[in-house]
Amino acid sequence: VGRTFAGDDEVYSFDLHQQSNFNLSSQPPFINIQQFYIEGYLVERIYELGHVDLRWKSRVTAFTQNTDFATLTVETPAGSYQIKADHVIDASGSHTPFHQWVGANMQTKHGDDRWCIADVRFSTRPPIERHTWIEAPFNENRAVWQHLMADDVWRIDYQMAPDANPDEVSREDVVRERLQRQFGPDVKVEIVWVGPYAYRSRCLDKLRLGRVFFMGDTAKIVSPFGARGGNTGVADADNLAWKLAAVSRGRASPALLDSYNEERLEAAQQNVLVTNRTARFLRPADGVERSFRTAAIGLARQYPFARALVNTGRMAVANSYTRSQVCEKTGGQSVQNVAFRWAAGSGAAEGTVNDLLQWAGGDLLVLVFGEVPPAGLQRLRQLAQHAPLRSVQVLGPDEHAQAREHVRDINARGAGHLQGACHVFGHAWVLVRPDGYLAATGESVDGHLVAAVEKTLGLNL
Repeated sequence: VGRTFAGDDEVYSFDLHQQSNFNLSSQPPFINIQQFYIEGYLVERIYELGHVDLRWKSRVTAFTQNTDFATLTVETPAGSYQIKADHVIDASGSHTPFHQWVGANMQTKHGDDRWCIADVRFSTRPPIERHTWIEAPFNENRAVWQHLMADDVWRIDYQMAPDANPDEVSREDVVRERLQRQFGPDVKVEIVWVGPYAYRSRCLDKLRLGRVFFMGDTAKIVSPFGARGGNTGVADADNLAWKLAAVSRGRASPALLDSYNEERLEAAQQNVLVTNRTARFLRPADGVERSFRTAAIGLARQYPFARALVNTGRMAVANSYTRSQVCEKTGGQSVQNVAFRWAAGSGAAEGTVNDLLQWAGGDLLVLVFGEVPPAGLQRLRQLAQHAPLRSVQVLGPDEHAQAREHVRDINARGAGHLQGACHVFGHAWVLVRPDGYLAATGESVDGHLVAAVEKTLGLNL
């Protein structure tokens, strides 16, 4: 449950459990968890897979690249050494030296908005709801965020005055006074962490420069509204990982790597645009912007249509790719991780889209909905002999299987959502990439599918 307030008035509220698409994906729509947990899980997974040589206490101090390879100088407590690499992925954060080393250009926007985070545990827990105040009366009519994270820690973000002194606003006695104004003089809390912050937005002009790929905060920096920082960094990694794997194994043209810049730069620019709009709503300039916010809040108190104008953060989504040279016009959209049944019968096991992608093992995945004529089955078999591709027939409850690999578009609740998640209807096929994005869609299993595979991988089949 989330509630948005302006002053003492509740402008609107929502309950994700009551929304029609709540149960479509196998993932919940919202997970609020501290970043250090995510980083820890990733490190554990790296060790579990065993494919990565993870070297701690290492710093890259120099970099060069030429037409043959890149050279990195690495400094460690035991001394320095050099590594030669075909490709370099820079995910080292906003202060990366690689920007200077490769001559990266970027667009930067600075603001004067100031905030202070208080992570606290309450002796008496508040209602487990996400609360947002646009004009909090207990915070000098500035914004406040209140939401629960793991370990029973509540994160409360207080918007500060533009000229606020970070050292002053983060003093423990000042933080406790702020909490007492919000929760009452008798509130008892354990202060876990306090952090003042300001933000800026920045986006590189190119996310690939020579042999270097930029992702995460090295590619773009956004304000924290809408959780579009770390989430989109994971999407950067998903996008590049399968392409590097395909190219390194000789299953795709090296030109496929250029599509990382096309697709993720579009996503980065979109995320910067969206978060900048939220920042302007939360700290509007005097004049038109402030008048618009006042009008939007006033209308939202009475009219549901105006609630969409109240911009306290647009949550992170899987960005669509409209400029990609390796996606058909019908592609470029993500496929939601919905459920299906592996085989016919009420006792059949349930699977998800991610299970299918894992089964494909890094190859392209063709889902064919409905019955397939013999010529179509033969074309799929021939195509799989010349391209990294696996195919699955997706059947309705009463359709008969022609392919050995088939699933039923029906989940444990008796509904079918796989076809809708793939953005097609009726007899159709979809070409799904290992990152869960559509490369193309079509109707008949014919030359169009072959052309789509060629376009996706940059191969001539």
